[in-house]
Amino acid sequence: MTKLNVRDTFALGFMTFALFIGAGNIIFPPIVAYQAGDHVWLAALGFLVTAVGLPVLSIIMLGRVQGSIETLGSSIGRFASVLLAVACYLSVGPLFGIPRTASVSYEIGLSSHFTDPQKPLLIYSIVYFVIVTLVSLNPNKLLDSIGHILAPIKILALAVLCGVTLFVPLLDIPPATHNYVQQPVAEGLVNGYLTLDTLSALVFGILIVQAIKSRGVTDSKLITKYAVIASIISGVGLTILYLCLFRLGVQSHSFLPTATNGAEILHAYVLNTLGQTGSWFLSLLIFLACIVTAIGLTCSCAEYFHKMTKIPYKILVLVFVLFSLAFANFGLTKLISISVPILTAIYPPAIVVILAGLFVQKLNRPKHVVLPVAALAFIIGIFEGLRSSELKGLVPDLINALPLAEQNLDWFIPSVILLIICVIIDRFKSS
Repeated sequence: MTKLNVRDTFALGFMTFALFIGAGNIIFPPIVAYQAGDHVWLAALGFLVTAVGLPVLSIIMLGRVQGSIETLGSSIGRFASVLLAVACYLSVGPLFGIPRTASVSYEIGLSSHFTDPQKPLLIYSIVYFVIVTLVSLNPNKLLDSIGHILAPIKILALAVLCGVTLFVPLLDIPPATHNYVQQPVAEGLVNGYLTLDTLSALVFGILIVQAIKSRGVTDSKLITKYAVIASIISGVGLTILYLCLFRLGVQSHSFLPTATNGAEILHAYVLNTLGQTGSWFLSLLIFLACIVTAIGLTCSCAEYFHKMTKIPYKILVLVFVLFSLAFANFGLTKLISISVPILTAIYPPAIVVILAGLFVQKLNRPKHVVLPVAALAFIIGIFEGLRSSELKGLVPDLINALPLAEQNLDWFIPSVILLIICVIIDRFKSS
């Protein structure tokens, strides 16, 4: 029976960790910590539950079903599970997720070096996606190209940044602001949830399973085992990174009295601690963070639609890259305005499906329990998406009045109530 050696096992874990770390994962925690102030570690606790716990759980659940979202979502029926899978792959992939990695890496890393940023964006995105294409065309070598080469370089760059945060002292920690004053843990939970990394985890599942199989592992129990190990390594890495970035955010108060976003904090931090070299270091770090994620998303999407349509994998890679190149040049602001409402709508039913995997085997008629809950979460999620767009006036007052609406979690309590009702009915009809 073929097994992964220790080196490949760790490479798989490093690859999984590297796939998750895009620019947003580096930029988001500092602003959360900056606002949390003296409640930073309470906010960090909540943040880690949803920003690390949910993605890790997703990989474990997918490892049990060979990386298939449809199998994981079988409790909502074949049609609904395929629809959810297609929506996840397209939105996190070529329509929004992949082009956004190019736009974000350029905006954060290089745009400040040019007076007219539009033409350099086109040149940058062409070079960026040529690299993505060359690596993505060989998915069976992904454990080598990412796990053994790109991921270690990316982790080394992140380790340098984390190391700097450990040597910079925590001087004057200001009081918490905004919602972090009264409810830091809850606010951390919400912000971790809003990273949307769980959707990325659903897409990466197929890639992690394929990387395991590329080493000749075919036993389903071993595949699940290695997926669990990879998710644990990734979870540990994410936790360490986020804690360092939270420390970075709090440290930034000593030289940045006012900040509005994480990119601003990071720029100021590396300039203050590493000098002008820090600006180029940050550009390299963001580039590595984004391109590894883009490669992973491209490979995952091409592999999924190859299995679905039987269109050759390499043709799908080229098609997705060309779409991503075109969308990347729309500009970051336009991409975000389009993608956030759609991703917000997909996210709630995806979480329902993932969490249902923990108990679905104990249900008598899973579809009659999970499908109504997922449908309700999706319907409310659509209104959450509208609230994040220019069409927010279309959201009914009833939806806006739901608990946790301000945090875009208004789907949660109604879904829990419906779940309890459906489980009781399922138990009652079985007796």
